[in-house]
Amino acid sequence: MTFVVYNSLTRTKQPFRSLEPGVVRMYNCGPTVYSRPHVGNYRAFLFADTLRRWLEYCGYRVEQVMNITDVGHLTDDGDEGEDKLEKQAKKDKLDPWEISRRVAQQFFADLAALGVRQAKVYPKASDHIPEMVEIIEGLIAKGHAYETGGNVYFDVSTFPEYGKLSGNRVEELEAGARIAVREDKRNPEDFALWKSDPAHIMKWATRFGPHGFPGWHIECSAMSRKHLGDRLDIHTGGEDNIFPHHECEIAQTESFTGQPFATYWMHSKFLQVDGGKMSKSLGNVYTLDDVAAKGYSARQLRFALVRGHYGSPLNFTWDALKDAASALEGLDDLVRRLRRASKGDGAAAPAEAGAELLDEARRTFEDGMNDDLNVSRALPGLFALRSAALEGRLGSAVAARALEFLAKANAVLGCIQVEDELLPADIEAQIAARQAARKAKDFKESDRIRDELLAKGIVLEDTPKGVVWRKK
Repeated sequence: MTFVVYNSLTRTKQPFRSLEPGVVRMYNCGPTVYSRPHVGNYRAFLFADTLRRWLEYCGYRVEQVMNITDVGHLTDDGDEGEDKLEKQAKKDKLDPWEISRRVAQQFFADLAALGVRQAKVYPKASDHIPEMVEIIEGLIAKGHAYETGGNVYFDVSTFPEYGKLSGNRVEELEAGARIAVREDKRNPEDFALWKSDPAHIMKWATRFGPHGFPGWHIECSAMSRKHLGDRLDIHTGGEDNIFPHHECEIAQTESFTGQPFATYWMHSKFLQVDGGKMSKSLGNVYTLDDVAAKGYSARQLRFALVRGHYGSPLNFTWDALKDAASALEGLDDLVRRLRRASKGDGAAAPAEAGAELLDEARRTFEDGMNDDLNVSRALPGLFALRSAALEGRLGSAVAARALEFLAKANAVLGCIQVEDELLPADIEAQIAARQAARKAKDFKESDRIRDELLAKGIVLEDTPKGVVWRKK
């Protein structure tokens, strides 16, 4: 089955085909590093990671770039308001450069905890000013941009396809424009490529003036072009990026290069919290530290965020996270059962028993993932395999192959405990002491040790082949 994706640009599902056979060039809109990313942000980043992993499962080499926005993203996501980093700097009484470095470090630490594969590069906007200026100068030369009072704006009237991603028509944007339109703009919908502000802390001297800084949109065009070339296979982001950010990226990039920018545009839906929006005033803007404080791991959070389809709204609650943690424990348990069955432990089923079950599980998983990365449709294949393992319907040879398949599936999901896990020496000693107590029929001591281990998160299961353990 061919990998089919929903393309926000065409508003249809389309078979995926890369521009260069076997290679995918993918750009993911990353964080604006003024505050630590929260679980809502991580839904978009984990979607990008899962997409990259599935493409690699399908045999592609993925050239992935995720940007770091450390300047130029204003509070209204357009041309008005304060720079988000500078606003935070004033609030914290810190240098904005220091804030961007600190938050970026937190971001990378969170990515590692969530098991996100490293992108080819994480370019910072502030490191790509020359590339931005090159595109801006080219747009001016081609008649797509104009200078006024140190600012440079993109003239939307020169790009007739403006609105093709978001569906926003220029006439509607003009009708909805605020009365107080900037007088230096030719058209209300024109957007800034370069801004001039002597009071701005993060600024650069260019031919446009001594104290300028880039508009948010031009940054991604410059960074994607430098690291991936003029054309992309896939561009992703959250649904809030569609307009104005991605719409403006398309307009300026295609006007500069004269060719299509990205073939496929893919957007993840918002993450709701307790059925509503995240809000600092409601105290429901959760970071990885908040998740850990509730007793959940980053691995469990990852599973909770990726198991729903990226294109559908997802409601985050602590009960939902608890349910995800329980379901993930079931998959961890499947690994342990397959490992034992592959060694001949458990039911004495013929070696090839369950071969058709395994084939069906693989088909279900792959069909689900090929259907626009539908993880929720793919997972039943894995849980059907677990039911077969629980009922002892898998022979040793099939269990061994199932274990290999599960490792491949986890290379996509990134959250199942598929590796052999070693216990600390003191835990191993307690398990041995319990076994000795059972052998001596000292069941009171045996139960005491078992309860003590359970309090430490270690669950023991007595089988005809001996004791096995798992983490709670």
